[in-house]
Amino acid sequence: MPIFEAIRLALSQIRVQKLKSFFTLLGVTISVMFLIAVVSIVEGMAKYVEQDFAAKFLGVNVFNVRRFPDINGNVTEAEWRAWQRRPRISPQDGYAIRDALPSEARWALHDITWAAGTSAFRNGGPQIMAQAVTPEFFRIKDLVVEKGRAFTEQDDLLGSPVVVIGIEIAEHYFPNLDPIGRELKINRFPFTVIGVLEKQGSVFGLSLDRQVIAPFGSQMANITRARFNLYGVVVQADNPAALENTKEIVREVMRRRHGLRPGEADDFVFETSESALTQWNSIRRFLVLAGMVLPAIGLVVGAIVIMNIMLVAVAERTREIGIRKSIGARRRDILAQFLAESTTLSMMGAALGVGMGIALSQTVAAVSPLAVTVAAWLVVMAVLIGAGVGITAGAYPASRAAKLDPIFAMRQE
Repeated sequence: MPIFEAIRLALSQIRVQKLKSFFTLLGVTISVMFLIAVVSIVEGMAKYVEQDFAAKFLGVNVFNVRRFPDINGNVTEAEWRAWQRRPRISPQDGYAIRDALPSEARWALHDITWAAGTSAFRNGGPQIMAQAVTPEFFRIKDLVVEKGRAFTEQDDLLGSPVVVIGIEIAEHYFPNLDPIGRELKINRFPFTVIGVLEKQGSVFGLSLDRQVIAPFGSQMANITRARFNLYGVVVQADNPAALENTKEIVREVMRRRHGLRPGEADDFVFETSESALTQWNSIRRFLVLAGMVLPAIGLVVGAIVIMNIMLVAVAERTREIGIRKSIGARRRDILAQFLAESTTLSMMGAALGVGMGIALSQTVAAVSPLAVTVAAWLVVMAVLIGAGVGITAGAYPASRAAKLDPIFAMRQE
């Protein structure tokens, strides 16, 4: 029997038994829908974390020299105590790193704390992410000053009390006003606003538009206590290929400054986007696995339902099978007919599940910051899974129908 003729007969049978067909494909539909939705959402979360979090918070081709990891998973008390015994990262460490770096690399001192702000127009408000940095920080983090300007090397050397602020700080402390040239007090220290950053958005609920950035040489370093303990030294390699070599240069400088002997472990860490996202990657693998395993259970249930429905169909259509065999239908024709019917049912369920999964994914994308997209490979895989379930589930009923004796079959009522 030609394959298209088998599919035509299968579709006609599905039209005759609409309700039974609906419940047959329901299990496959729901399973494929959740497979598409869960995997797409997890991939959207991965893009959000890697692009928004890593790029905005850590930077591209960037590593941070820190006393201990800022982003870490489960840490034992012993590990935490060992970290606390490590020497602090000082500005002098940062200057030594600067002097050793190749000319194409970038470098910045960075310290951060939470502070309180006030202005002549608003007394108090949400806490401010106050940062003391050297000027290259803007280029390393790809921070764009939308209004005004960033501070310069001269501002840093002079310790000028100037500050670049996030758009949320500008709107809160200078409502309906141009903040450029106006005074913002941070922990009662006055700073003149010289720039406003373009909108940064938020990462994991932390608004990056609440930040204020001042020269490292200004009073901001006293607010953050940067002169005693840096949050970190930020280093950017010229390209991904140069990143490892740059890290080795910095490692040699830090080991020499901390008096570490050969064989002793580093008492500092290099935090990159890869190291910071290690825990996320393990969570991501688990979520993708769960997103495939749980729908797979539903597909097994769907396959069992299809098999049972097809067995019932064989029993109900025994006389039809006998008549077809008596007028010349071969065993493989009967086999193809029932396999085509079960496969068509399953693929229809998979196609419906793909459509519902895409709709669910787009709904999540519309109501959340996740860039959820459905990959083409996922759609192809879902359709192939539907075909596989149909062939597997229909194999036994089809084989049973093909083996029926035509004389016995025609006697059935």
